[in-house]
Amino acid sequence: MLKRLLRCDDALDAFGIHGVGGIIGALLTGWLASPAIGGVRGDTLAQLAGIGATLVYSGGMTLVVLMVIDRLVGLRVGVRTETDGLDLSEHGEAIA
Repeated sequence: MLKRLLRCDDALDAFGIHGVGGIIGALLTGWLASPAIGGVRGDTLAQLAGIGATLVYSGGMTLVVLMVIDRLVGLRVGVRTETDGLDLSEHGEAIA
């Protein structure tokens, strides 16, 4: 639902699975870490700072890579190609 609301083009749900799962896991590590088990006390604020730094860095680097790709070959196919489907237009595949 959130993907449609934000109009994200994430066909494989990579962020929904890996990104959201990683963020929740990192926050819960800070909240649930126990010195009796792992030898360290959890710090949710430190985990939140790490999540923020990771999002800023990975978002910035992704933007740079996408800009380079867009300049070199383009990021999207044409409207007609997208409507017909890449299997048919790019690979010549068809349902028999």
